[in-house]
Amino acid sequence: MTYKILLLPGDGIGAEVIAEVERVLSWYGKHRGLSFTTETALVGGAALDAEGTPVTDATMKLALESDAVLFGAVGGPKWDGNSFDKKPERALLRLRKDLGLFANLRPAICFDALTDASSLRPEIVAGLDILIVRELTGGVYFGEPKEITTLPNGERRAVDSQVYTTSEIQRIARVAFDLARLRKNQVASAEKSNVMVSGVLWREEVTKVHKAEYADVQLSHILADNCAMQLVRNPKQFDVIVTDNLFGDMLSDEAAQAAGSIGMLPSASLGAKDANGKQKALYEPVHGSAPDIAGKGLANPLACILSLAMCLRYSFARVNDAVLLEKAVEKVLNDGLRTGDIMQPGKTKVGTKAMGDAVLAALDALPNEAAGDTRSI
Repeated sequence: MTYKILLLPGDGIGAEVIAEVERVLSWYGKHRGLSFTTETALVGGAALDAEGTPVTDATMKLALESDAVLFGAVGGPKWDGNSFDKKPERALLRLRKDLGLFANLRPAICFDALTDASSLRPEIVAGLDILIVRELTGGVYFGEPKEITTLPNGERRAVDSQVYTTSEIQRIARVAFDLARLRKNQVASAEKSNVMVSGVLWREEVTKVHKAEYADVQLSHILADNCAMQLVRNPKQFDVIVTDNLFGDMLSDEAAQAAGSIGMLPSASLGAKDANGKQKALYEPVHGSAPDIAGKGLANPLACILSLAMCLRYSFARVNDAVLLEKAVEKVLNDGLRTGDIMQPGKTKVGTKAMGDAVLAALDALPNEAAGDTRSI
């Protein structure tokens, strides 16, 4: 089977990390019997400059026709003064909306070799392996009205609406419960039901789905601000955290830092499965466009490479291939190679391409058949 992949490098370091992913894709085509066709299109600031919009209808058509989208990063100070509809980030919001990507999976795994790279004490993060399941197409980022108006007294007022429906909450809860069954059978649902009516509905609907369909899974409820504190205090108490769009955005970045570096964290954004079991999907590193190091060959490509591993697992059902790539990344880290964001005393500092070279060398060195999938995400 030939898989159609759309590459959207975007801005800043996006092009650099996607280039390393392309090299890994070529390796899999040569050594693991996978067949890919890839197309590359502009997105974000690059698309604004060349095409006048953050993402064109033609690019959206390519995305809809693809088996998976691999995304780099968008944004930068060049476009900070743009009007809201001309922000590079609008491309990502449209991709999520038009592809129906309602479930964002952000694993936070602290590799043994990076325990000392975390800002938390090693004993707090050693063995950390949690999964944040973020609702991606509802909530305050998409709710209406969303506007800035001028009041009769001359003051300006901004409104962002936090909106959720029963079906939106229930479908993301089911994703979290299903994934928990493959892990430690434990879900923490984070909201602000003490001060937000959307939080009240969230808690009620998650509880309803749990009682009716997933009583075997351990469910706990936690206020989102307390969840943020607990991620710093004792992150390993969690396994799967399910939360809304806004809180998921913040909590996943916090978990990323606990794991050592935001430059190490991949993500998957998934849609609903069709009658054939296929689903639209977009994979991207959690880090941003990092314009301060763009074009210097300093970016860490590992988060983007690990995003490809998630693609192999979720979109192509190639679990052993996903595990092989994760093991290659782990080997590179165990061998002491580091990009600047994860540099540690006594380790060898390398750039973007050299890190990609090391991953390819590790893939060559590892056994052709990876061990069973010991990591369940």
